[in-house]
Amino acid sequence: MNSIEEKEKALLEELSSYGALAVAYSGGVDSTYLADCAHETLGRNAMMVIADSPSIPREELQKAVDMATERGWNLRVIQTGEHLQEEYLENKGDRCFHCKNELFSKMETILSEFGDIVLAHGAIEDDKGDIRPGAQAAANHCVVAPLQNAGLYKKEIRILSERRGLPTAEKASFACLGSRFPTGTRIELKAMEQVEKAEAILRERGYSQYRVRHHGDLCRIEIDPADFEKLMNERIELVTAIKETGYRFVTLDLGGYSMGSSA
Repeated sequence: MNSIEEKEKALLEELSSYGALAVAYSGGVDSTYLADCAHETLGRNAMMVIADSPSIPREELQKAVDMATERGWNLRVIQTGEHLQEEYLENKGDRCFHCKNELFSKMETILSEFGDIVLAHGAIEDDKGDIRPGAQAAANHCVVAPLQNAGLYKKEIRILSERRGLPTAEKASFACLGSRFPTGTRIELKAMEQVEKAEAILRERGYSQYRVRHHGDLCRIEIDPADFEKLMNERIELVTAIKETGYRFVTLDLGGYSMGSSA
């Protein structure tokens, strides 16, 4: 089995083989590490492309843009319109496909001016065991997955990110705001804004791993079980603040945070 150093070497070799590369960058752990490696090997021939839409919290977007600017990356912010597509809003289980398909389609259109440029995304080895509609969208657009090709796992990427001084090394997992709606529940833009406001309250109070699951007038909070005591100690203030965003009921999921859950 290859060491993480050998895996990173293989990754850098693959990236250097591309004349020009456009990385689908989100500011998350995986795409940030990929972006840093692409910048190291290709310089200005590596472009980091980040989507701006209501599906992305404003603070997450700004942090990602600030980090790319600080590290001197070639960054491009593009507008995506998944939130305008009926297939995405219907949320029937293939929401991620329509979101990623929109992103890759826009990247292809906008970056066509650069000629022969390869598109890449941050899929990793861990993703192979999951159902990932977004992976099908990537395949449809011939988007490469260098991290996966190198056999890198999330825990390894965190270690390598720390060595590079990337602030995302210990960043909590994140997914677009559309994932906060149970499959089969229509996504409404106003409700998406409500979720963003409620999650901002949790973030401001020091929670790092959290989700606000939207069930009409009920807000279901998922947090790390280690934070249950903290939440109960500030329960009254927290409930009052979240109700001000428009929710009538605020509940705590005793199962704790569960990555990929939206039911």
